[in-house]
Amino acid sequence: MELKVNGVTHAISSAPLTSLLEVLREELNILSPKVGCQQGACGTCTVLVDGEPRRSCLLPVVSVEAAEVTTVEGVGAPGDLSPVQAAFHQRYAAQCGYCTSGMIMAAHGLLKRSDGALQREQVIEALSGHVCRCTGYVKIVDAVMAASRGEVDVAELDEMLPAEPSEPEIEIKGSPA
Repeated sequence: MELKVNGVTHAISSAPLTSLLEVLREELNILSPKVGCQQGACGTCTVLVDGEPRRSCLLPVVSVEAAEVTTVEGVGAPGDLSPVQAAFHQRYAAQCGYCTSGMIMAAHGLLKRSDGALQREQVIEALSGHVCRCTGYVKIVDAVMAASRGEVDVAELDEMLPAEPSEPEIEIKGSPA
């Protein structure tokens, strides 16, 4: 079976009923979709399937074989952030970061479907199935609205972020660095 993720076609060896989330994380080593409730309720595993937000924990990989799957890695990267990613950074919308990729994917899908600036209610509705345990959602909604209005300076942020991650200067034994 083949799976197209972020514009690249991969040969998949997983069983057809394996969840897309498991294939992305375990077989393709794409770690932005997070493992949360595994019941479709929290939104941490959200990816875009043919441009629409979907819970990857609920999708058998065979159901997306002919589709284009997009993760955060396919939306933007350091040095080339999408407006939503830049808005999350500039508006301090990410707290611990666990829910962030799912929120960004849902917001990205919403912006692609909209025809300009969004109303606050539209953003709240689009993100209503996403659980964030760290915040009251105000900065998240504000970031998505700013991205929809074009109030994000992506170029300025791209200059601040290195295109290639650098090695840490000091590595403490036992640290994850």
